[in-house]
Amino acid sequence: MENGNNKEQEILTAEDVKELAPLYDNVILALKTVYDPEIPVNIYDLGLIYELNIRKSRIVDITMTFTAPNCPMADEVLAEVRAVVEDVPGVSGCNIELVFEPVWDQSMLSDEARIILGYDLDFEDEND
Repeated sequence: MENGNNKEQEILTAEDVKELAPLYDNVILALKTVYDPEIPVNIYDLGLIYELNIRKSRIVDITMTFTAPNCPMADEVLAEVRAVVEDVPGVSGCNIELVFEPVWDQSMLSDEARIILGYDLDFEDEND
């Protein structure tokens, strides 16, 4: 795991971004296969991935959190994240930075996660 201050800083060109876009999508699909051990929702839709960057060298840098800092399965989830990301064709490595600021809360859930967990999605649309 690399410290965020040691990350290689790169300026990506428009061509780089276009070339890396499918890889980015595939990394997200891989992350959606990793589930929180206590909630039946994947870590991406839970909003546990705070930042996802792919370098020109195709190393993936992830900043993530957990729903609670004392998650007993933290090591296993981190190992699974690293494994699924490194298994994506074209990825040359994965660095994960675990953070607890900002603190995760339910506002970070995707609409898909809200549906799975039974939250009402219409409350925001009532004024339309």
